[in-house]
Formats: sequence, structure tokens, C-alpha cells
Amino acid sequence: MRMLPVLSRLAWRYLWRNHRRTIVMLGAISVGAWAMIFMTALTRGMVDQMIADGISVIPGHVQIHNPDYLDDPSVSNRIALTDTELTQRFGDAGFDAWASRVRVPAVITSERESRGVTLLGIDPDAERTFSFVDYDAVDGRFLEDPEDNGVVIGAKLADTLETEVGKRIVLMSQDPDNDIADRGFRVVGLFHANMEVYEETYAFVGKRTAQKMLRIGDTVSEVVFVGDDYRDVEPVFQKVSAAVDDSVKVSRWTEVDTYLGTMLGVMDGFVLIWVIVIFLALSFGLVNTLVMAVFERVREIGLMLALGMKPMSILGQIIIESMMLLAVGLLIGDVLAYVTVKPLESGIDISIVAKGMEMFGASSILYPKLYMDDVILSNVVVLVLGFLASLSPAWRASRYEPVEAITKV
Repeated sequence: MRMLPVLSRLAWRYLWRNHRRTIVMLGAISVGAWAMIFMTALTRGMVDQMIADGISVIPGHVQIHNPDYLDDPSVSNRIALTDTELTQRFGDAGFDAWASRVRVPAVITSERESRGVTLLGIDPDAERTFSFVDYDAVDGRFLEDPEDNGVVIGAKLADTLETEVGKRIVLMSQDPDNDIADRGFRVVGLFHANMEVYEETYAFVGKRTAQKMLRIGDTVSEVVFVGDDYRDVEPVFQKVSAAVDDSVKVSRWTEVDTYLGTMLGVMDGFVLIWVIVIFLALSFGLVNTLVMAVFERVREIGLMLALGMKPMSILGQIIIESMMLLAVGLLIGDVLAYVTVKPLESGIDISIVAKGMEMFGASSILYPKLYMDDVILSNVVVLVLGFLASLSPAWRASRYEPVEAITKV
């Protein structure tokens, strides 16, 4: 430890003896670090937006269903508990937000076209905070209460049906006896979503109105709960599970939408793999730089050994040189990543490839996310791998015989 300050000064001076080579290597490390963090931020932003959009459409972090509902989402597989019983159990339980809803497949018909949709019977006040629809941005108006007799559909669906606000449409589904349940509605609003597929898929009506239409009394298809963090839903899951029995199934959002759940796990692994791949490309330059530095200083190293410097000190000096090189390069790369990602966090318009992005469940606006955990992970992995890469030339330098090294041409 007493030799560390001396070795550090020597290492820093040796780095700048050949300043051109050091600057080139610093540039490569900086660009590599920037690329690692920048691409990770872009991917994080895309995946986070996919998950946020997906959860808002599911919606919720935890859900309650009939045990058979996820396999067969018909009105027959609704929850046995009534709205009144659900309110008694969850109304004062302290959840951030929760709502019960009717969710069934349906057919919507205008005077010109028909399409299959998902009919959502909701309480608009209960879902305002977590719905994927911005109530204030609806053309016309959104639903006012659970007994609203209007219907709100997506702007894209309205184009497909060749209808508009004020026109009438017919919604058809099945009741618990498998008979046709239909009703005419007036379109009171057209909503807009991040992805057109959502605008084509959903039709909103009041929950009480949907219950009357489907003849299901005071029952619902699902109950949704929202927590603080989509990555940590276990507290909400345990709380909901404690309040119900085996007549219903409690599911985390990762179980309801397995694609999004898998994406979250894949993303965490991708970050580490991406960092390692980028560093492998950098490592060739790093090792080459260190080997050349050792080769040029063979006689100097021999002289230091002859004067009594220990082989372990030689090894330490070479390793310190590589760590200094990496540390400075990473610092520059981190700063570059920060100044390039931060201005883009307000959103990047990629609508030119919107159709392709929608195939992956991503919207046409990309919001990069710079997480400190990702920056720290990138830096730590690079430093650890850099240390390992520097061991070979450092060990080679420490093994020289003093007389042979001094006389070597």
C-alpha cells in the first residue's frame, strides 16, 4: 500500500509519454462507453414504454378473474362476487387505485361496416388515473358515469366503420345463456392512443350499462389493482390474495401478459450482454496498447528490476496504467452519454417506422431512459474485464530477468 502513490504517479506519467496512442485509446474507450450507455438508454426507453402502455391496457399490476376467464374470456366466466361485495373487501383496503370492470369480446356494427372488438364496461372515475385513454383529449366527450348510455371508440375504428361522433352503432355479444345480447349506442367520443391497434380494439361503455346489456346483474369480469412500481407488485399481490378465497384467481401482470413479462426479463439480461460484447471489441485495442507499452519499455523495466524494484510492483504499475486509461475513458463516455440522452428524454419521433414498431408493441414516440444502475453496471463490468485483460501484459513485464531486459535491443 505504501508503494501505491508512487506507482500511480509513474503509471500516469508513462501513459502520456506516448500521448498520441493514449489519446486514440481514450477515444475508443469513450466512444465504446457512450455507445453502451446510449443504446441501453434507447432500449430501456422502448421496453419501459411497451410495458407502461401494456399495463395501462391490461390494465393494472394485479388482477382478479374467474379461474377460467384467461383461457375463455366470455361473460359466463365472470367473478362470482358482486360489485357490492368487492367494494366491502377492497374499498377501504388502502390500494393506490383499483376498479372492477366488464370485459368481453363483442362485435360492433355501423351502418356500413362490422368489426370484432373488446367491450369494456367501466366506471370512468375509478379508472381515470391509470387508463391508457386521456379523457381530456377525446374528440367529443368521454363517459361521465357507470350508467352512461353512450359509447366511446377509437378514432381509427371510427374511420374503419365510417362513423363519427353523434352517429349510432350496435354492439353485440353473448349473455350467460349464450344468447345474443345487443344494444344500440350513440357514439359520444373518439379516443386517441399511442398505438393505432388500441384505437381499433376497444369500445368503452358504462359498467352498469354493460351489465344490463349482458344480463349479468351486479357482477363483473375482472378487478384490477395498481401499485407503486410495476417491477415490484408482490406487496399488492399478497394484499389482494389475503382478501379473497379460492373462487377467484389472483394474477400478476406478468402472468396476464406473458409477452411483456418476458420482455422485462430479457431486457435485464440484454444490458449485461450488450456491455460485454462492446467491451470485447475494445479489449483488443486495450491489450495491444498495453503490450506495446511493455515492449517499448523492456530496458527501463529491466533497469528498475536491477535497482531493486520488485516484480509485483512492476505488475501493479501496468495494471494501474490500464485502470487509469479505462477510468478516464469511461468518465468521458459517461459525460457524452448524459449530454446526448438527456435532451432526447422528451421523446424521439419514429413515426416513419410506426407500423413496424407496433408489431413489437411499441409506440411511434421513443422516450430514452438513462438509469444510474445501467451506467454503474457498464462502468463496473468494463473495469473488471479491463483488469482481467491487463493481467497478461502486466505478468509478462514482471517476469523479465533484469540482465536480459537491460541488454535487449
